[in-house]
Amino acid sequence: MPATHPPTLRQRRLGTELRKLRERAGLSSTAAAARFGFQQARMSMIEAGRHAVSADRVRAMARSYSCADDKLADALADMTGGRTRGWWDEYREYLPVGYADLAELEHHAYGIRACLVIHIPGLLQTPDHARAVFQSAAQPMRAYDVEHRLSHRMKRQGVLHRENPVPYAAIIHEAALRMEFGGLATVRGQLEHLITMSEMDNITIRVVPFAGGGTFSGTGQSFDYVLGPVPQLDTVQLDVAPGIRFADADADLATYRAVVDRMEEASLDPVKSRDFIHGLLLSV
Repeated sequence: MPATHPPTLRQRRLGTELRKLRERAGLSSTAAAARFGFQQARMSMIEAGRHAVSADRVRAMARSYSCADDKLADALADMTGGRTRGWWDEYREYLPVGYADLAELEHHAYGIRACLVIHIPGLLQTPDHARAVFQSAAQPMRAYDVEHRLSHRMKRQGVLHRENPVPYAAIIHEAALRMEFGGLATVRGQLEHLITMSEMDNITIRVVPFAGGGTFSGTGQSFDYVLGPVPQLDTVQLDVAPGIRFADADADLATYRAVVDRMEEASLDPVKSRDFIHGLLLSV
C-alpha cells in the first residue's frame, strides 16, 4: 500500500539506492516497471520511498539489475516493510523533520564517527549544557521549543546506553571544550560528563588540541559520519545554518571519510584526550 505519511529518511534512502541500481543497469523507470509487471507510477513511488516494498521484491529487483553485491542486496532487503514508528515520531509535530530523521538514522546506525569544532557532540551533552546551547541560538526560541529540543536530544542519547549500544567515536576540537555555555558550573559538569562517558566500552573520545594545530585538516564544520551495514549505505549528517542536512552521494561519503581520518590523525589518543579534558576541568 502507498505510504500514508511522508516517507522517513530510511524509506527515502531505500528508494534512492534502488534507483541507483536501476540506472547502473541502464534501465528506464518504465522498462523496469514492465519487468516486474506494474505501472511506472508505482516504480516512481517505490523509488521515492512512498510505496512499501517487500524484502523478496527488493532481492528480485537487485537480481534483475545485475547487482553482484549480495551484502548490499541483503542490507537493502532489511530496510523494507511498512513504516515502523519510533519514539522520534512524536516529535515530528513539534520539530523540523530533520530532527526525527536524525534520531531514526542513529537508531539504525552500525557506528557513528562525530567530528566537532565548536560544539560538544549532542549525544554527549549534559541537559544543562544542551539547554544553554539552545537558548543561545541565533534565532531566539520560545521556552517550550527549547524543552522539546532538549527532550529530543536526551532521548537520542539512548542509543549509547541500550542493550546493544552503538559504537561511538567523537573527535572534538579544543575550541569546543573551552566554550563556556551556561556558566562555569555547567562547563564543569559537561567536562566531568565527557570524562565519564569516555570510560564506556562503546565510546571513544579524541581531542584535537590547539597545540600542533598546523596538522589539523578538518573542514571547520560539525558533522556525523553514520555507518550503515555496508559502506554504500553510510550517511553524513551535517549541521548547517538552516538546520540538519543529510548527504549520501558516493563522492560526499568519500570526502567526509577522508576528513574524519585526517582529524583523527591530528587528535590525541583516547587516554591522552581524557587526561587533556581532566586538565581543563582542573583549570575551570
